[in-house]
Amino acid sequence: MASSQPSVLIVEDEPAQREVLAYNLEAEGFRVATAENGDDALVVFDEAAPDIVVLDWMLPGVSGIEICRRWKSSPKSRSVPIIMLSARSEEVDRVRGLETGADDYVIKPYSIVELMARVRSQLRRVRPSTVGIRLEYDDIVLDAETHRVTRGGDEIRLGPTEFRLLSTFMEKPGRVWSRDQLLDRVWGRDIYVDTRTVDVHIGRLRKALGRHGGGDLIRTVRGAGYALG
Repeated sequence: MASSQPSVLIVEDEPAQREVLAYNLEAEGFRVATAENGDDALVVFDEAAPDIVVLDWMLPGVSGIEICRRWKSSPKSRSVPIIMLSARSEEVDRVRGLETGADDYVIKPYSIVELMARVRSQLRRVRPSTVGIRLEYDDIVLDAETHRVTRGGDEIRLGPTEFRLLSTFMEKPGRVWSRDQLLDRVWGRDIYVDTRTVDVHIGRLRKALGRHGGGDLIRTVRGAGYALG
């Protein structure tokens, strides 16, 4: 189900490395977007809204270190993990990369197996439900591995879309999601769905959660979207 897949942006100017990374990440279940230089990366980031970025330091045009600095300086993008790739192996370079905001630093040449492990490690922080982690909020428990949801100990039966909506909310309680952001995260960019469909499925989710008592935990933020709590 493409719409529930986590997404990664690869920024790498060497075509062969970019292709190998894309192939392996797609095999791991990621939706992949790519950019071959810094200027393209800034555009593709906004279009792809990735969960994780794999970013080469040495790029034509705007350098990877500068792109990292810009993304980590913006409230809109600072929470997206960045794994920086670099042939620079000196301690001073690793420190500079991490102090600029990179969440991890991988030295070239690198092991694909190790890089995939590092990507999954970062993913556990930002999209825990995609790696089978159990989520809890108030009296709701979502077990992503068994695809079960309970409220106050009672099992709640949800359709796949409602389950992905609830997963999204429970990954980041309190965050306000616009309808367009929910469409991208839950339905995927490759599928056209009217924004009013979001309201319909939010209504179904509220009804399912409400059958088992407790208050309505999904908050409507007028003119902005929805949030959990």
